[in-house]
Amino acid sequence: MRMLLRIVGVLVVLSLIAGAYFAWSLNHVAALPTGPVTSVAAARILLKPIPDGPNAAQLRQGQYLARLGDCLSCHLRADGDAFAGGLGLNTPFGVIYSSNISSDPEHGIGHWTPDQFYRAMHDGVDAQGQHLYPAFPYPWFRNLSREDDDALLAYLKTTPPVAYQPPGNELFFPMNVRASVALWNVISLPPQPGAQTPQGASPEWIRGEAIVLGPGHCSQCHTPRNPFGADTRGKAFQGGLLDNFVSPDLTGNERTGLGRWSIDDITEYLHTGRNTRAAAGGPMGDVVTYSTSMMTDEDRHAIAVYLKSLPASADADSTAADPASIKRGAAVFSDACTACHLENAVGQPTLFPPLGNNAVAQQNDPTGVLHIILAGVRVGPSPTRPSPLTMPSFAWKLTDQQIADVSTYIRNSWGNRASPVTAADVAKLRSKLQLDEARLTDNSGDH
Repeated sequence: MRMLLRIVGVLVVLSLIAGAYFAWSLNHVAALPTGPVTSVAAARILLKPIPDGPNAAQLRQGQYLARLGDCLSCHLRADGDAFAGGLGLNTPFGVIYSSNISSDPEHGIGHWTPDQFYRAMHDGVDAQGQHLYPAFPYPWFRNLSREDDDALLAYLKTTPPVAYQPPGNELFFPMNVRASVALWNVISLPPQPGAQTPQGASPEWIRGEAIVLGPGHCSQCHTPRNPFGADTRGKAFQGGLLDNFVSPDLTGNERTGLGRWSIDDITEYLHTGRNTRAAAGGPMGDVVTYSTSMMTDEDRHAIAVYLKSLPASADADSTAADPASIKRGAAVFSDACTACHLENAVGQPTLFPPLGNNAVAQQNDPTGVLHIILAGVRVGPSPTRPSPLTMPSFAWKLTDQQIADVSTYIRNSWGNRASPVTAADVAKLRSKLQLDEARLTDNSGDH
């Protein structure tokens, strides 16, 4: 018993150190250099017809679950093979490389048993008994049924084997000690999967909840994190920070969330990656390409129904912007932005989004809009919209002060209201994105 207490005490200390480091590193983590954009051809494996056979129904179920779970977004590195992993996931604790989940028996999961796969999906423990880091979304995947897990494994074992070993993780102490994840599970992992369904909920709402809280794992990106890297309680779907991108508020907030969006707006966005209000770029562009664009119309609609039921987050107060900054920003906007977004920022719907009453522009954290201006952004292609529209990087053209001014102008014009941006904010993000020196950026399609 005394030894057990000592072990628990050590883990607590390690977790406290990790929490302190997490708080520090939110402002000190550098972005990973991005490689060439991977062709959407890799996504075709998720649409490849499965021939009739003894277990065809199970394999088709597993293939569809791979779409719902957005498996390719993480388990596909630039110019890599489908499900081979090796994508560097930039976290406040360091870099975690996604694993190989192809059918390869040595480097992938070709030899995994259904029990081993279920334990990984449900408890976050791999076939060798090692704890998986919760960058792998087992806190959400554990809401899947055993039947679903078995179907997903059966499908993954039909994918082409890839003899590729992803790099080792580059994590800081103490998170490089996998045993520390055991304590994280005790503190942060929900004790029972699933959620309480409200009385009288429609079947469509129930289906939407099952996807969003299960394989879709939407809150992993769209909920702020506490110092231990878990969802902040009471802040579900109120927006989060991911690898120097902001995942917007998904609640009914009319300024920063989906309050002004209709169910059809959300459904179209999930289907094509664009609608009359917005376009999906950055990490969400990959979600559209490798997941939501390949869902059924019924499931996209169910997700929209569920998201529209989320109560609005509290509206945050914002400091008034400096009139001089607004004036300077208007001049920059007229020179650099109106070619696509037009005067008065009305945009060209489904091509270049309007900026008035724009939720992304008004997020409480300006990191997202600054990232887009500095590094550019690429709208995720989909089967119905195969052209990956891009916005170029302006890091080479605009100074920190000019970007701060135009961001402040955009965030406080045409019905928008948000806190002003400073040149120091821009400089900090420019450094994280490694854009202090002019270079081509991959995600905006510059090369």
